Amino acid sequence: SGRLGSIWAFKAWDSMPRHSTSLTQEQDSMNIDRVQLDTTLAKIVDPHTGQNVLSAKNIRHLQVDGGRVLIDFTLPYPAQSEFDAWRARIIEAFAALPGVDAVQVNIRHEIIAHAAQNGMKLLPNIKNMIAVASGKGGVGKSTVAANLALALSEEGARTGLLDADIYGPSQPAMLGVAGPPESKDGKTMEPLHAYGLQINSIGFLIDADQPAVWRGPMATSAFSQLLHQTKWDALDYLIIDMPPGTGDIQLTLAQRVPVTGAVIVTTPQEIALRDAKKGLRMFEKAGIPILGVIENMGAYLCRHCGHVAPIFGAGGGTQMCTQYGVPLLGSLPLDIQMREQMDAGAPPVIAQPEGQSARLYRDIARKIAVRIARQARDMRSKFPDIVIERS
Repeated sequence: SGRLGSIWAFKAWDSMPRHSTSLTQEQDSMNIDRVQLDTTLAKIVDPHTGQNVLSAKNIRHLQVDGGRVLIDFTLPYPAQSEFDAWRARIIEAFAALPGVDAVQVNIRHEIIAHAAQNGMKLLPNIKNMIAVASGKGGVGKSTVAANLALALSEEGARTGLLDADIYGPSQPAMLGVAGPPESKDGKTMEPLHAYGLQINSIGFLIDADQPAVWRGPMATSAFSQLLHQTKWDALDYLIIDMPPGTGDIQLTLAQRVPVTGAVIVTTPQEIALRDAKKGLRMFEKAGIPILGVIENMGAYLCRHCGHVAPIFGAGGGTQMCTQYGVPLLGSLPLDIQMREQMDAGAPPVIAQPEGQSARLYRDIARKIAVRIARQARDMRSKFPDIVIERS
């Protein structure tokens, strides 16, 4: 997946002439020194990773013709909203070099598939799978999952959302979309679409007021069918909104589904933290990386007087992260406007993209994407399966 943007700076540059050469070749006629270029690139640091763009191999191609420079710049995580800022930083850095007359910067992101737990083979058309889980219900996990998926999508990633909460599906109402999904071959389901997301949920297949009174094996089977029989279309990320707790569906996910990483949602309340720690330990035992913890309902901000009240306590998420050595991805407020937006099927990332909640979700989503980008890439798809046949 990748979104591309480019711009010219300084003097106009109509086209690259045929005699243009790559910087990997020695040319006595060049006006720009290669060492100066490398030194300049080494000073440009990605604020999200802490690495300079040279060592991080963000520069895929750099071409020079006299005083004109062409740069192909690639980020390993979705950051479409930051393309212009990146372009301005690079142009400003190169403008200070002697001999530079014109600069073109092509920017894109490229999201690759990363390894799942225990070397498990990835599912077709899904590069990275993120489980959003909580130890108990009522902590806002589904709200967080929906907005994280939307934030990734808004940054240019192809994103899907699977509502795996079989007994209490919330995503159809939160995203304002209704089923049932279409089946073109009688065997698979087409995902529904809302706000650029590919979505599926048991809520599309049963009436809104019909309870799923199913034993564990039936619920697990429903989850597996939703995951495997949905025709996901070339996803960079699939967000899985998990049911609360550590039951059958969580066990199936840990043992049979290739998960790139897990995000734990909790409130600062001690009771919620106790159960969240159990969920975290379950993923750790299964070998699934913990991408971080999100503290939801961290404080209530009164819209009338501005008073901040930590209704569910304070600092619980930070203490949990310190105890288990995982990052706190962010703390979200208890916001009545967010509740109203979710009830109306218009999440804040879409309904109020410049609001505080949307900014927090975008920041958390980027942290998750950056952490995934640092993980080992999936290599199983690069090599064929070896089959030994006996004659």
